[in-house]
Amino acid sequence: MIKKTDCELVIAYIEGKEEALEILLNRHKLKVFNYINRKVNNQELAEDLFQDVFIKVLLTLKEGKYNEEGKFLPWVLRISHNLIIDYFRMVNKTKVINESSNTYNEDYSIFDFVKIAESSIEDLIIDEQINKDLKKLIATLPKDQREVLELRFYKELSFKEIAEETNVGINTALGRMRYAIINLRKLIENNNIVFL
Repeated sequence: MIKKTDCELVIAYIEGKEEALEILLNRHKLKVFNYINRKVNNQELAEDLFQDVFIKVLLTLKEGKYNEEGKFLPWVLRISHNLIIDYFRMVNKTKVINESSNTYNEDYSIFDFVKIAESSIEDLIIDEQINKDLKKLIATLPKDQREVLELRFYKELSFKEIAEETNVGINTALGRMRYAIINLRKLIENNNIVFL
């Protein structure tokens, strides 16, 4: 049997062959995980970031936003790099705010850290409608998939915490998340829902 290239597997996945993504992940997961783990130097955090990378890859491919300018692995590593940077920015911003709140500083202003929302009322109404539609779709998922999705995105638990909370192994929790996203994507496509 001829081994398919990353590009061929990406095309197969976009065309609906779910197993193609599994082959891609198995081919590159060790390199991606080791890259993340070297950068964050924390196994549990690396596992969570790896799963976030996987989710972003899955959604980008399903939305048809991936283009084969470079190779698949460098693209995934770039996503990993960006998520690592986002994580450290968030941690550093939280740390600065916590440290600043403990000591009085005349130059300190909350506006240095809080972005003022400039959303119009139309944007707020659209966001509210999107959230309502998304919650309705999530409610139709099987209970175990719905539970892991809500714990991850609404309660922001790590996959290890989700596994403990639901009394399952971490691989089971990850599998449920994967199927929840696949099923959500199908529901969105079948109902012709557009999220702006």
